[in-house]
Amino acid sequence: MNRSGLCTIAIFSKAPRRRDILMLVNTLARRSFLSLAAAPLGAVSMDSWTAIQGVCAWPNLQRLAGGTLIATIFNQPCHGEWEGDLDCWASTDDGRTWKFRGRPGPHEARTNRMNCAAGLAGNGDMIVLVSGWSNREPIGQSTPATRGQVLKPWICRSTDGARSWTRSGVFPDPLPAGTGIDNQFIPFGDIQGAADGSLCVSVYTRRNDGRNNCLLRSRDDGRSWGGLVELNPVGNETAILHVGEGKWLAASRMFERAGEQHHIELFTSGDDAKTWRREGPLTLPGQITGHLAKLPDGRILLSYGNRNRNNFGVDGRMSADGGKKWGPPFRIADTPQSDCGYPASVPLPNGDIVTAYYTRLSHDHHYEMRVARWNSKAL
Repeated sequence: MNRSGLCTIAIFSKAPRRRDILMLVNTLARRSFLSLAAAPLGAVSMDSWTAIQGVCAWPNLQRLAGGTLIATIFNQPCHGEWEGDLDCWASTDDGRTWKFRGRPGPHEARTNRMNCAAGLAGNGDMIVLVSGWSNREPIGQSTPATRGQVLKPWICRSTDGARSWTRSGVFPDPLPAGTGIDNQFIPFGDIQGAADGSLCVSVYTRRNDGRNNCLLRSRDDGRSWGGLVELNPVGNETAILHVGEGKWLAASRMFERAGEQHHIELFTSGDDAKTWRREGPLTLPGQITGHLAKLPDGRILLSYGNRNRNNFGVDGRMSADGGKKWGPPFRIADTPQSDCGYPASVPLPNGDIVTAYYTRLSHDHHYEMRVARWNSKAL
């Protein structure tokens, strides 16, 4: 049903291809549905502000046991084009103000450390898996996009709330089949605890034959990783979430066909993340990359970047049944340009949600991390 109250019916002469369905959804969205994605939260209280300037960020957001928020970010205003580090910033006032706290991934010369996954170990330690790129120019000097290789991730651990870090262990290599020039795992998103007591992380590779998203496990509280299983063979940057009792959701950025706009698809697991099933699209083309969070009332929040023309920003969708059905999209924050998103959302005990994201403000490497705080109870 469109906004005028009329129903739109699609008739296919033969069984529709997946691409036909996506094109239809995109067409309908441009006529009616897309306006919902840009709709403000209305009665829901929402505020946003600049948190950290001069960083491209791609924030990972964690809430420590005492309530402190930790944002793990890339500390340079570029997409990894030159040297840089992975830093942790802390907020003790629910995201209002931020201070530098520690550096889990200080880079080596002519490299950067910018890609990460982060989470809490069973004993409360913070774990950050840190990857990056070789052959980077010094700060301020852009490196050609085709130069450099993916660096093997570091396993970093903090016992004091992200202030100081130790590095230990060796991260596993990908399987040799389909080896490409960048054949190392790139960690992404939140490290999640499984029903069997292990920790799980989403990783992907850049191969000559495309992308390959997998899941790795740690059975020693994050000190070593292995037990690879395939999650999405044609995707990357996949957010995972254990919703309870061995049931998992994953929101995966799709690279299925060359030339198509990327979108997010839902994958599910019912056997504690050992096998995965593809369910279908969660967003329209041009709406990437996602994050999943479980709210105190049991609902699931998907937040993601919207790069559709004239509708740039961060949007969200809610599921009240563990990911089977999803409500319409709503706007969390506007951004001035399409170079934006990569949100991470953390619920607070009072029902408010803190969402961190990045945005570019101008073409001269003017980036910043911003934060939105909003309330989900009216949704």
